[in-house]
Amino acid sequence: MLGWIGIVRLGLVQTALGAIIVLTTSTLNRVMVVELALPAMLPGFLVAIHHAVQLSRPGFGHGADIGGRSTPWIIAGMVTLATGGVGAAWSTTLMATDVTLGTVFAALSFILIGLGASASGTSLLVLLAKDVPIERKPAAATIVWFMMIAGFAVTAGVAGHYLDPFSPERLVIVSATVAVIAVLVTLAAVFRLEKPREIESINVAESKTKARFLQALRQVWQEPTARSFTVFVFLSMFAYSAQDLILEPFAGTVFGMTPGESTQLSGIQHGGVMLGMLAVALSGTVLKRSRGKAIQFWTVGGCIASAIALTSLAVGGSQPETWPLSLNVFALGVANGAFAVAAIASMMILAGHGEGRKEGLRMGLWGASQAIAFALGGFLGTVAVDVSRQFITEPALAYGLVFTAEGVLFLAAAKLGMSITTTPNSAREPSVSFGKVAMTEVM
Repeated sequence: MLGWIGIVRLGLVQTALGAIIVLTTSTLNRVMVVELALPAMLPGFLVAIHHAVQLSRPGFGHGADIGGRSTPWIIAGMVTLATGGVGAAWSTTLMATDVTLGTVFAALSFILIGLGASASGTSLLVLLAKDVPIERKPAAATIVWFMMIAGFAVTAGVAGHYLDPFSPERLVIVSATVAVIAVLVTLAAVFRLEKPREIESINVAESKTKARFLQALRQVWQEPTARSFTVFVFLSMFAYSAQDLILEPFAGTVFGMTPGESTQLSGIQHGGVMLGMLAVALSGTVLKRSRGKAIQFWTVGGCIASAIALTSLAVGGSQPETWPLSLNVFALGVANGAFAVAAIASMMILAGHGEGRKEGLRMGLWGASQAIAFALGGFLGTVAVDVSRQFITEPALAYGLVFTAEGVLFLAAAKLGMSITTTPNSAREPSVSFGKVAMTEVM
């Protein structure tokens, strides 16, 4: 079983993963839209590719289940992710001279990013789900994701500093440096961390079932808890993700921020996410018997607060000279963080529920559902901006309409969350009713 030091070591892997992801989904997105004057739909499409590729997550989780070890998948995934991150940065600079060729290489790079994030992230979750005692799982989830957001925030701030004055060469150098550091941190973090499992002790019939991936996936999908949670993850994360890819272009276009400044703004947002997560953890509610009600409170409250923050961005765009954009973005981050941490804690608890040793497959299924939601949310958010700007000449108004629509989605998610009622079923697995669909306490 993993102790607190082992949990923190896995958190370092998440920090490394977050460091690469923040450059590819935030900084490169802004450079394409503002510096290269390309349609916002292009980075939206590329990030959608990286999310769509994460449909592979159930396969990676299944591989960790039947192989008995997660470490090789974590290392291979991080190397693949780092390679894709450097390739994406180089491809972005290539777009300045050849948009078509740059886009082709960028698409290939984002495929690597998706595969790497899937292999490394899913296998890390499997290791946590299997080796962390159930009473520590909520805290472990908070620690690991807190450290991932720390990777977002620190990388955005430091990289933003070294990106100014901006040049294509600086972009590639900074991205490569972050990638190399991420791989080295991962290797050090997982060194001799995972102990070999007694694979021989697994029932032979169960092993044969696990070897058939599609059959195992069907078995998990037939579990009411796993199936209902998959649907809930998709619905909530679609609303959560729609603002990701348009915030930095909004800051550059409407508020006149440089690439370094808008990257640092992303760091401010992720700093707010960290505070929101920490607030939930310090409240102690997730660790108490009433954690089902606590999850509902933080989920619904986070959605409502996110809607308010997004609506405030829409208002602020009309008065960029005086609006406290950094404070507004920080508040959005706090709301997002509070919403997310309850989801992570419950996912960790639920992974071991159900028949057979399929923690990895369940984690992969939920990760794939979230990836699809993020792909659609991020891409449709950028499409909405492009379409709005075709009919509205004022950029602030075009972005404002999209932010307002996203706020409405968050309010719809909040209303959905309020329909969740908890009824303790057992100390280990409280049940939750979701409308007319019964599901275990999740999200």
